[in-house]
Amino acid sequence: MSQIRVLIVDDSALVRQMLTQILASDAGITVVGAAPDPLVARDMIKALNPDVLTLDIEMPRMDGLVFLEKIMTLRPMPVLMISSLTQKGADTALRALEMGAVDYVAKPTIGLADGFAAISGEIVSKVKAAARARVRPVAQSSAAPGGAAAPVRSMAHTGYSSSEKLIAIGASTGGVEALHTVLSAFPADAPAILVTQHMPPLFTLSFAQRLDQHCAMTVTQAKDGERVLPGHVYIAPGSHHLELARSGANYVCRLHEQAPVSGHRPSVDVLFQSVARAARADAVGIILTGMGRDGAVGLLAMRQAGASTIGQDEASCVIYGMPKAAHECGATEIELPIGKITEQTLHRCRATAGRGMRV
Repeated sequence: MSQIRVLIVDDSALVRQMLTQILASDAGITVVGAAPDPLVARDMIKALNPDVLTLDIEMPRMDGLVFLEKIMTLRPMPVLMISSLTQKGADTALRALEMGAVDYVAKPTIGLADGFAAISGEIVSKVKAAARARVRPVAQSSAAPGGAAAPVRSMAHTGYSSSEKLIAIGASTGGVEALHTVLSAFPADAPAILVTQHMPPLFTLSFAQRLDQHCAMTVTQAKDGERVLPGHVYIAPGSHHLELARSGANYVCRLHEQAPVSGHRPSVDVLFQSVARAARADAVGIILTGMGRDGAVGLLAMRQAGASTIGQDEASCVIYGMPKAAHECGATEIELPIGKITEQTLHRCRATAGRGMRV
């Protein structure tokens, strides 16, 4: 791949300088410019034609989200959000990801020089991943800012209520949009769903709350020891691994803070391997868009245990990394466009209904 051309947009001259130094230190990246606000950036995009934009959220003259919406409508391009990580910032960053931003990096809160040095590798790797991302215009929808849709709890029940069936989903880069698409299509009484999405700790509670507004199922952040019930989606907290376990005749969530696996906590591999042990053939495993290989080994374990396994296809992924790794090791039975995954998952739940839990 040729040099990745990056434009930095941030109102802090010091941050612009540090980001320029970090990115310019990589032989595969060229910083073509740095803008103090979106209005300057708008002209620089036209003149410099960057491959990737790094964008702060809180800036003068035009809010970063407003600018992002204009970019994704008029000139869709890979955007990496680099902004403060606070609870308010997490809510805003999730909106940015829903609007089409590829990924997010949290700015250091204290000690900018040392803080940026510590995350320099993350910034470089995410810029490189963004350059490979498939970016599409994001239509105005209930996920867009200001588009608060009414909950869809009234969606017709379809006869899936059964504690024996279970669905496990893993995602990373691009997963905010992908999970919204998949989860919002499930009926209210669908089998229980456990989700691991690579996300910072402050994000996951807000993410679950936002999904809950748009899904027929009840979406919550998982709690240790809680019973896993049909009609519910359990999101792994950003600081903990999520596992499925058995407690008598019931499934329960287990959370722990053991070391990162595949470079992540929460890890998709940890979730999938626990589902392979606890649910075996009574589960469906789904691996969605994401950078890296997390989930491939665990999904293979699920398939070997008799579970159905589905991967998101390359054409509909923002980053075809995790699904590709799963496909290459033989973990996925089938790859599908994101819009067809829910229907196929429910079909597979029906096809295997009544088998009962393995002991």
